[in-house]
Amino acid sequence: MIVENGQAGIGADHGGTAQRGLLHRRSFLFGAASLGGLGLAGCATSDGLSLAEASALYGPVPAEKFPIPAVDVSKVNPKYYRRTVQYASTEAPGTIIVDPANYYVYRIEEGGAATRYGANVGRDGFRWSGDAYVGRKSEWATWTPPREMIKRQPEAAKWARGMPGGLDNPLGARTLHLYQNGAYTLYTIYASSDPESIGSGITSGCVGLLSQDMIHLYDRTPVKTKVVVLPA
Repeated sequence: MIVENGQAGIGADHGGTAQRGLLHRRSFLFGAASLGGLGLAGCATSDGLSLAEASALYGPVPAEKFPIPAVDVSKVNPKYYRRTVQYASTEAPGTIIVDPANYYVYRIEEGGAATRYGANVGRDGFRWSGDAYVGRKSEWATWTPPREMIKRQPEAAKWARGMPGGLDNPLGARTLHLYQNGAYTLYTIYASSDPESIGSGITSGCVGLLSQDMIHLYDRTPVKTKVVVLPA
């Protein structure tokens, strides 16, 4: 989605944390109900990462322009916590592979390994696949709803000239803008503050990682990095 030049595209209809007001990033963009949190304990998860360790991994990021709160990890299926896994691939280290069928994003590492992140992905009718690359990167980008979204949800018209960056902004703290053959695809990998969205198909084709995961990936991803989006 085009988010910085007063334009917008089909990939912009996605979001993040439930907030007060008309533009709840969950209720407005996703239309999904909030789930009650589970009690946080120190027991180990099925992936061997304790909830205490997950809480540390997804703790607050106070040094940001807009300080990022801690993730309520009890609202994330433990299989979507960030971890290093074995991953057979012929792609070069640094390549990003999106697996929408399983709600994962992989960054290929050396030695047959990958860093795996849980993700939200496109909902039915908005999924896509193919090769792309990171054409540009943004921190706390402006979000502009596409015309198609404004037609469906007229209340979004208040942001037709762009919503400034911030915690309520659907693009969140970091955005990787995907290009093909020199042209912006309108799709992104973006930062979501909504833990309940991870493992769901809710966007208009964009791919969301928890903010802490997105910062981790963003810092290791230069412009021109190859991105492979697998079929769902």
